[in-house]
Amino acid sequence: MTAAETLELLDWRRRVFGLYAAVRGMAPESGWELWRDTRDELFRSHPQSPMPADERASFAGLEYWPYDPSARVLAELEDIEAPPQPIATSGTEPILFRPFARASFDLRGERLALEVSWLAGYAGGAFLSFRDATSGLESYGGGRYVLDTVKGADLGEEDGRLVLDFNFAYNPSCSYDPGWVCPLAPPANRLSVAVEAGELHPQ
Repeated sequence: MTAAETLELLDWRRRVFGLYAAVRGMAPESGWELWRDTRDELFRSHPQSPMPADERASFAGLEYWPYDPSARVLAELEDIEAPPQPIATSGTEPILFRPFARASFDLRGERLALEVSWLAGYAGGAFLSFRDATSGLESYGGGRYVLDTVKGADLGEEDGRLVLDFNFAYNPSCSYDPGWVCPLAPPANRLSVAVEAGELHPQ
């Protein structure tokens, strides 16, 4: 990566961090609308967009399920003692993450739980990806992300509980262009229910 490309990547990261900081201070649906609009602009015009360059001119915007207030949950965290584990990626090499908590919540009448992991590399970062019954059909088969603090995707906490808003579930960069390498949802985070909220699979 050249110095210019590195600066472009830093700019992308700053914009995403700033976007989530703004969203955390807004009403959930208004924040979701800002998030959608900003992501569309970044995908359309930013040099570090995961959208292939030859598709950006015709890009009409990312697709989502309609906003659903019931898809925003507050998760109770239970400690997990586990060593770092390799998580499969869209590339050939796994990435080490250490599961550190189990996030339990009610979603549309279902009691569910997902593992939250910590990136084992330098400085670390919290990460939560999941697959559900829509994966490979309406949504990306490798899973979607709802928390990735390395990239700034973080909706915060309320009263000691983790905010998981599945309206903000998004596809990893590798779902748009296989040139990107992304961690996929681990076996512990494969839900049998359909989470019909967040980003749809790019067509």
